Amino acid sequence: MGTVSELCVSSFQAFLCPTVLSSAPVPDDLTPEEQQELENIRRRKQELLEDIQRLKDEIAEVTSEIENLGSTEERKNMQRNKQVAMGRKKFNMDPKKGIQFLIENDLLKNTSDDIAQFLYKGEGLNKTAIGDYLGERDEFNIQVLHAFVELHEFTDLNLVQALRQFLWSFRLPGEAQKIDRMMEAFAQRYCQCNPGVFQSTDTCYILSFAIIMLNTSLHNPNVKDKPTVERFISMNRGINDGGDLPEELLRNLYESIKNEPFKIPEDDGNDLTHTFFNPDREGWLLKLGGRVKTWKRRWFILTDNCLYYFEYTTDKEPRGIIPLENLSIREVEDKKPNCFELFIPDNKDQVIKACKTEADGRVVEGNHTFYRISAPTTEEKDEWINSINQKGSVSVTLKKKHCQKLLFYTFYILLC
Repeated sequence: MGTVSELCVSSFQAFLCPTVLSSAPVPDDLTPEEQQELENIRRRKQELLEDIQRLKDEIAEVTSEIENLGSTEERKNMQRNKQVAMGRKKFNMDPKKGIQFLIENDLLKNTSDDIAQFLYKGEGLNKTAIGDYLGERDEFNIQVLHAFVELHEFTDLNLVQALRQFLWSFRLPGEAQKIDRMMEAFAQRYCQCNPGVFQSTDTCYILSFAIIMLNTSLHNPNVKDKPTVERFISMNRGINDGGDLPEELLRNLYESIKNEPFKIPEDDGNDLTHTFFNPDREGWLLKLGGRVKTWKRRWFILTDNCLYYFEYTTDKEPRGIIPLENLSIREVEDKKPNCFELFIPDNKDQVIKACKTEADGRVVEGNHTFYRISAPTTEEKDEWINSINQKGSVSVTLKKKHCQKLLFYTFYILLC
């Protein structure tokens, strides 16, 4: 019938392939010791089968956990990507709300460096919205602006090359004050990367505006009077802390812009639409002309410490811009009722720094020593005066860089 060894082999085969067991006969002449050994083998086999089943169950459980973990991580990543996409959309519609959404959902750290990195990468972001956020005067936004500018490397670049890189990472906003903050940050960073090129950051700041103005003058068809290199050099005399910049430097900058204009990033947004979307006040008023003393009905918008006026409410570009910096307001008597005027205190003969668009499309400096305006009712007159007063007046004298900033802004309107 077979020995114990043969039975062991048979049992092992049956263990590997249970169908074998049924074909292996069990001898009936085994001694008690052999029967005990066979029983031990059977018991051990059963224990091994139970161990194997337990291992199979554990392996199946671990496999299931791994599969579930993978699907959970995948779901988390999908959910995170959806939230990031939602945050970008919110940012493009309202930059501050978009950033807040991303922070609240742990998609962005509430630090200037992390937000600056997010804006610098710019994936899926509207470049107009980036410019609006960076230009805000809130202290935290200013920290983000400086962290954003720090991400740009301007070492060994001339000023035009650095400006090309900088202006491609966002779109300059429409508000003069925002542009001012951003260009000051740029000038500081450029001088940090290129020490010794300019006497001061103010020099870099003023020349940067002059270059952007030159770009508009040379390449915008609405500007008929194209400046020559000699005029560009003349315009920038004395800006290097009272001294002149090397003529060769200015000629090279001029030729660079003449040969290749700045590329403005394409965007779905409209700078001026963003500017006037949420004004401090708006409405129809009558404005007295400068040279020709006639009253004209204009749609006025007060925002970001500037007064803009349009011929029609549907116009996308203002006919004129009056920065309220350094101006005061008062009620005046006139043949027209409900009058008030904007003026420069203690200097009634000084022309107010402002600009307007002529009928032929030319942008020129204003010639008003005061702006006289008539409101439809006494209540509206008082509301306009209060609104303008709340913006506050700046007592400092306009510096040359502020004048050039204003001129730049008038040219920039033509680019939008």
